[in-house]
Amino acid sequence: MRSFHYRLLNVFAESVFGGNPLCVFEDGRGLTDVEMQALALQFNLSETTFVLPSMVATARVRIFTPTFEMAFAGHPTLGSAHAVRELRNGGDAVTLEMKAGIIPVSAQADRWTLTAAAETSRDCEPSDAELATMLGLVSSDILPGARWINTGSEQLIVPLASADAVRRAQPDAPRLKAVASDIGRSMVYVFAANGEGKLLSRFFFMKHTSVIEDPGTGSATANLGGWMKQHGRAPCRFSIEQGEAVGRACHLGLEVTPLGAIHVSGRVIELGRGSVFLS
Repeated sequence: MRSFHYRLLNVFAESVFGGNPLCVFEDGRGLTDVEMQALALQFNLSETTFVLPSMVATARVRIFTPTFEMAFAGHPTLGSAHAVRELRNGGDAVTLEMKAGIIPVSAQADRWTLTAAAETSRDCEPSDAELATMLGLVSSDILPGARWINTGSEQLIVPLASADAVRRAQPDAPRLKAVASDIGRSMVYVFAANGEGKLLSRFFFMKHTSVIEDPGTGSATANLGGWMKQHGRAPCRFSIEQGEAVGRACHLGLEVTPLGAIHVSGRVIELGRGSVFLS
């Protein structure tokens, strides 16, 4: 019988039951790819990560959703770094080797900040009117500038005219499924101003035939930083609220520095630990 220890964490959390849940397996050695994928489906969280040794970073981390492996994701990066700090005695600055590259992560107490990769971008194929229909909104709710941005995981970034429009968004599954990223995944991030230096955001993606909403999306926040750079709105700093529509309040920080570095931050709270036993 083989045992594998894990930790349950909430990322971008300001309370014990807030934030985006994450499962981190402390040592993924001895697990096959098939077993990692099966464990991610067993826990059925948006992501589950597996910590492994690395020759080039503090630790190597693999990220699995219930259905596929990801090259990069924000809340798994921050949550895994929180675990790695203790597991590797890494202090408040660690590096994580991921399929997307080496990601630097630093902490002040339990608030972690990652530095995203430089962005790439491409045009958004649907018109603003088509985006409005896809999102269950009207044309006046869509601001110009929708664009695919990639700082590790390509996503469609769509600016909206108001926080009210963000709250009213109800994506149509067939129309969202027809809009796909560079690796064929359908997802969209919407945001709007919600006060001075504040934004309200939501992130939707397809899971089989259903539209799912993510509570707190660090990769999309990093991509928003890339969007700000692309549209001449950097340097900038924002406090972002996400997750209110699914009852998991998330608070994310975004900063784009004068030199163009993109930083995403949030608090990590550990909720519990356990073990899985496999034959």
